[in-house]
Order: sequence, then structure tokens, then C-alpha cells
Amino acid sequence: MAIIKVTTTSQRLKEIMQERNLRQVDIIKLCQPFCQKLNIRIGSNDISQYVSGKVTPNQDKILVLAKALNVPETWLMGYNVPITDKSHKKRFKIKVLGSVGAGIPIEMIDDVIDYEELDQDEFPYPEYEYFGLKISGHSMEPRICDGDTVIVHQQPTAESGEIVIVSIGNENAVCKKIKINSNGITLISFNPVFEPMVFTRKEIISDPVNILGKVVELRGKL
Repeated sequence: MAIIKVTTTSQRLKEIMQERNLRQVDIIKLCQPFCQKLNIRIGSNDISQYVSGKVTPNQDKILVLAKALNVPETWLMGYNVPITDKSHKKRFKIKVLGSVGAGIPIEMIDDVIDYEELDQDEFPYPEYEYFGLKISGHSMEPRICDGDTVIVHQQPTAESGEIVIVSIGNENAVCKKIKINSNGITLISFNPVFEPMVFTRKEIISDPVNILGKVVELRGKL
């Protein structure tokens, strides 16, 4: 059977949104991990224009959309190719650590208290780049509670406003919201009882303060 173009990307997006009961904002959320991995930006205005048909996404953005929606790129472009059954998704397990010490590579930490299973479609980086961390303490309540597990992507940098795992000096790592400014960083607790931790650029180097990873998912305790 010849593969011919039978419709538009706009129509494909509308079709899959209707079938899966997706909103445009849902598509943006699905795209985020792939956008980060591939360093491609897709915003709400982009999705709106793609759905309306005012703009046709370029090939890079077709790739991100196809991965996010779990469909072939050619199908999303409007060609008459079938959507194969991808119900058997690859899953993998990661270690959940009880603590993370400063200066110790994650893969060498033996304080493993549990395991969590992740779906490769939702966590697109190589599996060895993830670890789980069991939260101890009340500084991030009410959003993240004592005994909860956070899923962390290992990375040495983060953007202001993200929740990160940070090592400070020789102490165990902490989970905080990071605020970055020209003078340094502030580590903020959600619980207002706990004062923000402020570090100048000089202190970041001397203490030292290191970002170990970004929290990408919260898995609350049962």
C-alpha cells in the first residue's frame, strides 16, 4: 500500500485530542520532558496554532509531539500509516535512597531502602540518570511530607523556581525550591516555619553547594 498524505497535522491533533479527551494544556505537559531532553521549545501559543492549522510544526517539533502522544511521526504529519499498538511500554526500576551524602556518586550510595518503577515514555532520559529519595522532615510540607518519595533526575543545574536536591558542605542533601539571582541562590522551604537558606556566589564554592538533581515527580506515601 502506498503511503500518501491524506490529512493535516491540525486534523490529526484534533482527532487524538477527541479520542483521548486531551486539552491543549495536556499536550504541553506531555511534551515537556521531551522538550527538555531535545532542547526544543513548544509553548501554549505553538500548540494553539498547530491545532488551528495556522502553523504547521517543523520536523523537530513533529518529533516531540509524536513522542509525547506516542504515535508515528508520519501519522501525525497526515500520512495513512496505522498507529501500532504500544500498550506494552517499557518500564524500569530505580533505587529509592534513604539519604544522599555530599561528594558521593549516586550510583555508589548503598542506602537503598526501596525501588520505584518508571515508564520510559514518561521518563525519557536513560534510566541510570534517575533515583528516588525518601523525604525526611517537615520543611517541605504541606506539598511534600515526611516519608514521601520524590523521583529525581540527576543534573548539576536547575532553573529558578524548580524543586531540587542540593548537597551543602558535608551534610546530607536537602530538598528545596531554588531561587537563583545575580548574587547567588536561595533555598526555600514550603513550610514557612523554616527560614530560607541564602548562599552568595562565594559561599556556593566554599561550602560547597551542589545541585544533585531536579525533582520530576512526587510519590506520596500510602
